[in-house]
Amino acid sequence: MELDDEDISYLTNRAAVYLETGKYDECIKDCDKAVERGRELRSDFKMVARALTRKGTAFVKMAKCSRDYEPAIEAFQKALTEHRNPDTLKRLNEAEKAKKDLEQQEYFDPSLAEEEREKGNEFFKQQKYPEAVKHYSESLRRNPKDPKAYSNRAACYTKLGALPEGLKDAEMCIELDPTFSKGYTRKGAVQFFMKEYDKALETYQEGLKHDPQNQDLLDGVRRCVGQLNKASRGDLSPEELKERQAKGMQDPEIQNILSDPVMRQVLVDFQENPKAAQEHTKNPSVMSKIQKLVQAGIVQMK
Repeated sequence: MELDDEDISYLTNRAAVYLETGKYDECIKDCDKAVERGRELRSDFKMVARALTRKGTAFVKMAKCSRDYEPAIEAFQKALTEHRNPDTLKRLNEAEKAKKDLEQQEYFDPSLAEEEREKGNEFFKQQKYPEAVKHYSESLRRNPKDPKAYSNRAACYTKLGALPEGLKDAEMCIELDPTFSKGYTRKGAVQFFMKEYDKALETYQEGLKHDPQNQDLLDGVRRCVGQLNKASRGDLSPEELKERQAKGMQDPEIQNILSDPVMRQVLVDFQENPKAAQEHTKNPSVMSKIQKLVQAGIVQMK
């Protein structure tokens, strides 16, 4: 069959047939010819984009390792410069994700991950925390499902004062292994340093459900209770009270309590109506919310 040299649609259509029949090399050759001839003829940019998209799709079909996706991604990107087609963009995103997933699979090596984690432990013992983070991160690239490496890196981040990063790693540690007590001690420690004592207490208590005799968790509970009792007794310094109130007002749970019309009336009753206040103390739900406000320094009980 002779192809019309003035119309690249014949090439792109034949490329589509090759693509459907699994003749990917032939498909790519026709797509390259269509792009080259299309530029010479100044064909509709959508036709050129179609040829490039089919070329990228053929490369995806042939891909066996992460590197095989590189020419596919390049073809899709070139197609998008000709015409920003949603289907091409979707194929590009899928190819980039497939490449990334394969890279992780190819890089996966639990034995090398453990070696890197041990190197991180050595630097941690020497208080060289940035170097330790580097090795823990490499360990996680080699094995992203190791809760111990997340726990180790969370401890490093806490030492470095990078509390949001430490909290994220501790939560990932717990997600990967809910029975691993270190995840709870790491998370509780971060929350304690962030002065979120009520949240830290909940974390330590959750950890104790899995490891009731864990001394680090028990010590964490005592530290949190001590801090929370300071607010209940009114023992906070003016600076501590101001700081705790500011942090409490940023807490969505505290905001919800204060915006609740029922709780607003309860607070008024505690100030102005002792009889009604006495009745409120019999309501566990109300008292739980009052206790949260006390712990946050918003309400002071005399």
